[in-house]
Parts: sequence; C-alpha cells; structure tokens
Amino acid sequence: MILSKENANVNTLMISEISNNINYIRKAINRSAAESELDPAAVTLIAVSKGQPIEKIEAALIAGQRVFAENRIQEAESKWLNYRTCYDNIELHLICPLQTNKVSKAVKIFDVIQTIDRPKLAWKIAKETEKQNRRLTCYIQVNTGEENHKAGVTPSSADAFIARCRDGFGLNIAGLMCIPPVNDNSILHFAMLREIAKRNNIANLSMGMSNDFEKAVKMGATHVRIGTAIFNKSK
Repeated sequence: MILSKENANVNTLMISEISNNINYIRKAINRSAAESELDPAAVTLIAVSKGQPIEKIEAALIAGQRVFAENRIQEAESKWLNYRTCYDNIELHLICPLQTNKVSKAVKIFDVIQTIDRPKLAWKIAKETEKQNRRLTCYIQVNTGEENHKAGVTPSSADAFIARCRDGFGLNIAGLMCIPPVNDNSILHFAMLREIAKRNNIANLSMGMSNDFEKAVKMGATHVRIGTAIFNKSK
C-alpha cells in the first residue's frame, strides 16, 4: 500500500524520529561545510531508501525529504512510480552496479545514474536515453581503492573513460561517485576523487555515507548518501 500525502497513516513517533534524524544530519552538513568555508546549500542529502519499509519512506517524505537512492531496479519501480503521483519534485538516484539488460527500466525510473563504469554500459545508456527521449544526469563510479570485488573504473583510467562517455557517447557526465574501502582513511579517497573531478571539470561529487559524511563534506562533497543515520538510528 502506498500512502497519500493527504491521508497518511504513518506513526507520528516515526515521523518525529526520522524528521529529527534528517535535521540532525543537515545541521552536521552545515557545520562541516562552514568549517571548510564551503557553501552548505551546495550539499544535497540523498536518503538511501533501499530495503526500507514504506512507512519509513513516507515519514521521510512527510518530513520534506525529496532526494532518494535505490539499488534494486524492481524495488525502485514498485515504490517510486506510485510515490511520484502523490509527491512533487522527487529525485531518484541509482547507486548500485547496473546490468546492461536492466538499462531500459533504469532510464525510465531514475533521474540520476551514479554507477557508470564501463563502455558497454555507457553505450547502452546513451542509446536508451535517446530512445526514451530522456536527458539523464550521469555519474561515473571510481573504484578509488582498486578493490577487486567493487565496481568502478580505476583512478588511472578515469580521465580517458570520462572523455569517452562525454565525447564518444554524448552522456551528460555531471559527477563522480566513490565508496572508499572500509578500513582505509576515507579522506584520502575523497581527495583523490576531488582531484579527478577538478581536472575533468566535473562539478558534482557523490561521496560520504552515514559513518563519514562529515569528512566528505569537508572535502567538497556535493551529494552525501545517508541510509542508516536517517532510517535506523534515533538521536
């Protein structure tokens, strides 16, 4: 069941808790940006709603959150096509590795694809956006830790891949995304992504999650992806 804005049946305590969590995070973003003399208004909070029950997502929507991220095509399709009939200005990001056979649905559902990491995928997205007459915002995922189990282009191949996506496939490459190795100093990886973006004239940096978003903001993140700190943690 998808709840409507006018007739929401969400537990008021849940709304209060999630609203408090979002406010806490936004204050932390503002504080971190100010400490680095950056504009906090330039940082977008993305609520990672993958696997969350509809009641929690509805509570976040009621609290005013409008930018969300999912990592499963089928789950996103079942939730967000309905939510968009009830709420205006929803922006949906894909943050998982994308299989080429699911590109058509991804282009239809999402506003931003953050995980472009190989030529075949980039070509398929370009063809599908042309077919559907959609101009998606695209990010390239960079595997800053060069981990074998993780998606993303290597830092050494990022420049050439960015150029190919832009010039060869005509994609709107607006940002870069990374997920640092768990046991590494994330600041080093954020700095690396920032440098790649700078030399390729890319404005947006999607970096930082619940455990390190304040560090990411200080390093110039324009988008932080927060799940646990919004949906599963009370302040």
